[in-house]
This record gives sequence, structure tokens and C-alpha cells, in this order.
Amino acid sequence: MSEFDHPLIAAIYDLDDDRGDLDVYLELARDTGARSLLDVGCGTGVLAVRLAAGGVAVVAVDPAGAMLDRARARPGADAVTWVHGALDDAPPMQVDLATMTANTAQVFTTDEAWARVLAGIRTRLAPGGRLAFETRVPARRGWEAWTREHSHVRLEVPGYGEVASWEDLLSADLPLVTFRSTNALADGEVVTAVSTLRFRERDEIEASLADAGFVVERVFDAPTAPGQEWVFVARVF
Repeated sequence: MSEFDHPLIAAIYDLDDDRGDLDVYLELARDTGARSLLDVGCGTGVLAVRLAAGGVAVVAVDPAGAMLDRARARPGADAVTWVHGALDDAPPMQVDLATMTANTAQVFTTDEAWARVLAGIRTRLAPGGRLAFETRVPARRGWEAWTREHSHVRLEVPGYGEVASWEDLLSADLPLVTFRSTNALADGEVVTAVSTLRFRERDEIEASLADAGFVVERVFDAPTAPGQEWVFVARVF
């Protein structure tokens, strides 16, 4: 079960209806003329539904049922093929573009898991197909702000009322960083999720892509987090 598989956590995740971080993927799909897409770690389905509305055939995968429940409730969601589970649960396909948004790439914490997901994506990409994803820059040490002091907010969550939300850094034993997200409701209910992410260096990522049969086309700063995150675009060779 995913650490995000709780209706409250999915509802909080879905509060951000701007999602400017997705613009780079929408532009890539448009600029490359992609007509089919595999969205790995689709969350609540914002990117998938937007692309499907433009005529792109989208298969969207996520292990969190609560996230997919919200995704399936979006207007236009019927145009997307939703898969509850891991990439291995997705059907065979040959798509033009695969994406891992919102730093999904960092949840694959072992070399074996990362190599497996890259291989799984490659087998589902058509010749010349592309993979695009973002990942945090280790040197910026973003985890140092994952503390209650720096992250505590009060949110108005539809269906739940006011929720106090914050993060606690549990360990930073690089390249692995573990933190706990806490969400406290006014009635006293507390929902927590513990996550471990891997912070990979740029050369490590490029080498892993080459090993999986990709050539890196571009690496650039994420427009919504300049200096904090890289965006990788790689092509099957």
C-alpha cells in the first residue's frame, strides 16, 4: 500500500489546483507531437486528464487507491485508462512519451527498483519515444526545511474542515532521506505518512539512463523550482 493511500492525504494533495510544475510536461507533449503517454505515479490525475482532453491517449498508473479515486472523479477522466498498482501492472503498450512528475522518480530508493522502473518504461516506449521526469538537487539540501517549524500550515480541506499539516525530518543518511507528514483534524484525528526518498546526483542519473537504453537529450532547471530540481528528458536509442 502506498503511504499516500488515505482519502485525507489525497484531498490535501489535490488542494493545489494551479500545478504550474506540470507545464513543462504539457509543453513537451505538444512540442514533440506525442499522441500517447504513460503517466507513472499519476497522483490525482491532473496531467493525465489535461492531456487526454487534447486527444492524447493516456495510461495513468498509481499505487494509491485514494489518489486514483479523486483522479477518476475529474471531468474528462473517462478518456484516461487508469491502472491501480505499480508499473508492472500496466498493460503492454508503445507510447510516445512517459512521465514521472512531482519527484516520483525519488521514491525508487534502491538501484534495483530504479533500474526496474526504467526498464519497464523503456519496454513501453515506441522507438524514439521519450521519458521526462524531475528530481531534487541533492546539493540544495531541501530536506532541511522538512521540519514542523518550517512547514506547519493550516489548511481548509473540503469535506474535512481545518487541518493542521506539517513535516518532521526523521533521518538524512544520504542518499536516503526519511520524513513523516502529519495531518491533524479539528476532531483530534491524526493521519500520518512516512516517506523515504533517494537523492541522486546528476551523473548517477545519467549513467542509469544510459544503462537502461536511453540517451539524455536535455537536463534543465524545473521552471517552478529553479536551482532546486532538475528536469530530465531522455530518448530511447
